[in-house]
Amino acid sequence: MVARVQTIAFSGVDVQPVDVQVQISSGTVGFTIVGLPDKAVAESKERVRAALHALGIALPAKRLTVNLAPADLNKEGSHYDLPIALGVLAAMEILPKDEIEDFVVLGELSLDAGIRSVTGVLPAAIHAASNDNALICPKECGAEATWAGDLNIVAAANLLQIVNHMKGTQVLRRPDAEIEETENMPFSVPDLSAVKGQESAKRALEITAAGAHNMLMTGPPGSGKSMLASCLPGILPPLTPKEALEVSMIHSLSGTLPEGGLMKTRPYRDPHHSASLPALIGGGVRVKPGEISLAHHGVLFLDELPEFARGTLEALRQPLETGQALVARANHHVTYPARFQLVAAMNPCRCGYLGDPGRECTKAPRCGLDYQAKLSGPLLDRIDVQVDVPQVAISDLSAQGGENSKTVSARVARARDLQQDRQGCTNAALSGDALEEVCALEGDIQDFLTEAAQKMTLSARAYHRVLRVARTIADLKETAKINKNHMAEALSYRGHNYQ
Repeated sequence: MVARVQTIAFSGVDVQPVDVQVQISSGTVGFTIVGLPDKAVAESKERVRAALHALGIALPAKRLTVNLAPADLNKEGSHYDLPIALGVLAAMEILPKDEIEDFVVLGELSLDAGIRSVTGVLPAAIHAASNDNALICPKECGAEATWAGDLNIVAAANLLQIVNHMKGTQVLRRPDAEIEETENMPFSVPDLSAVKGQESAKRALEITAAGAHNMLMTGPPGSGKSMLASCLPGILPPLTPKEALEVSMIHSLSGTLPEGGLMKTRPYRDPHHSASLPALIGGGVRVKPGEISLAHHGVLFLDELPEFARGTLEALRQPLETGQALVARANHHVTYPARFQLVAAMNPCRCGYLGDPGRECTKAPRCGLDYQAKLSGPLLDRIDVQVDVPQVAISDLSAQGGENSKTVSARVARARDLQQDRQGCTNAALSGDALEEVCALEGDIQDFLTEAAQKMTLSARAYHRVLRVARTIADLKETAKINKNHMAEALSYRGHNYQ
């Protein structure tokens, strides 16, 4: 007797179909799983055996072989438990084979036949919907699956409910889509009006938000760099439906998707400077998405930038250009989306007070040069907006706050709308012919930029990033053409030299 059930394997956010073929044959009694299973998959037979025993079902005293096809595809994770169990039940003619073949199945079994939640249900549901299949998943993941569209979803709390549903003695209704009212932020986003002083830094933050640019803030301890960065999510526009689905798929694979199944706010990730390269870029035993992918369509804040390992920082260079994180392994390659805004902060030197005659250390200015040299030129070349954040004057601490986040976010939203209507993407994503067309300059402004670029020895990459920032400044002013003032301000954000 042979039965077949569909499930999936993950390669990044891509889903690859896997057939679970179960055969019961005469011969030596045993339970074998073949098809490149990892340890978690190999242990499925014990969980399946215990779950069936909890239902009062004993495996036949025959040879039971489970084949996970295609055989050359790595199978990882515990979500193979449920499809294997349903395949066994179909092979034993407890469940109808013809009906079970139309479902994509994933879920982890507990020893008492309960079905535990697993990661990746949203991508699996999208795959099932695109192939006109139905889905069987854990009850806790049902709301997540509903965002894939109009498909039949069976979300069960235990194996017995699925058996009864398939036999018609119990009907499991389709779960409802819902979004949690609580924000999926790890903190409460402060209002921009709470930042005292720092008008130039707040202006740079607005430009960063409007054009989706990368930003570096340099200043002494306590000047408000971290607070400014934490204000950024509050002035960014909300996720579009397409962006929300992309972000939710990544967090579904990582197991960090909030209950309810869809991200509604832009991600904000702030890993500690001790984070390893796999934690930041992605990798590990099962090649999980890293912080840069979890920040897709959101903000990645790196505080104390020079304290990160040099190799970890250099690994950011390619994702900043391509918007993808490619994790290469000997047996396979996995690609995760990573179109994030990098916002970084650093002190001018290790002691933090370079340039302050009363507090700088005795090694100044050499300590500052050594500290800043930890950041390579190619990495800094990819940061569009570089701004100094000086110590806040004591008189500013008792002054009235400036504009609030709501006012600034309205300007940012208008600038983003202009960019979408004009070129279909943010200014930071402009390249090639589209960049030349959108950022076309008049003669005297082109001469001004050329002369400034030569004096500042800008690279070709930095030259184009200045153009993008100038275009964003013009969009905030709702000006059709880039003028000299826009260009001068954009050039002022490239005035740092850390080499």
